[in-house]
Amino acid sequence: MRTAIMFLIIIFGLRVLGKRGVKQLSIFELVVIVGLGSAAGDPMFYKEVGIFSSIIVFCVIIAAYSLLTYLLAKFKKFEIILEGKPTCLISNGEFAIENFKKENLGNDEFFSELRLKGISHLGQIETAIEETSGDISVFYFDDKDVKYGLPIMIDSLKKSTRTFEIEAFYSCTFCGFTEKKSAESSKVCSKCSHSMWILSKNNLRIT
Repeated sequence: MRTAIMFLIIIFGLRVLGKRGVKQLSIFELVVIVGLGSAAGDPMFYKEVGIFSSIIVFCVIIAAYSLLTYLLAKFKKFEIILEGKPTCLISNGEFAIENFKKENLGNDEFFSELRLKGISHLGQIETAIEETSGDISVFYFDDKDVKYGLPIMIDSLKKSTRTFEIEAFYSCTFCGFTEKKSAESSKVCSKCSHSMWILSKNNLRIT
């Protein structure tokens, strides 16, 4: 009976929070959900924890959420402090290196996100943005504007090289900078100063 009551209270609490509290889990939303779960869990297991006191905790959490939501809507700086702001990770088919370094995001994880969107190389991407929710928003080049870019398929980077055996477009494996190279070309990337390269791809995205 206690579990059933708290279960209904959870449903009611999430309903009061609205779609914003359920749809995305930023740090702010995660704290709210964890708080509600903790308040609901104890009275389910322990008889000495009163249901009424748990309801009070629910009310405080929901009131705090409502207040913070109001402040988020009124003050942009407060929203940035609490939730952060979107970060551009790819611009014009190349990594925005300084922004990418700030995010706790590995290459394999990021490439996996892009592959799930049908992307096989960075030359298909005009801009990629990491939203405050952690989702990746991608804006694509039109097919006619797709350019040579860094391949991101599985094991692609294992084919990296320091030499240019054939004249072709190569991409820097560190920053994605892409240009045509020949045997006499400089081995050092003019954008990031690294010297590992991979043959670029320019195939169109399959949708």
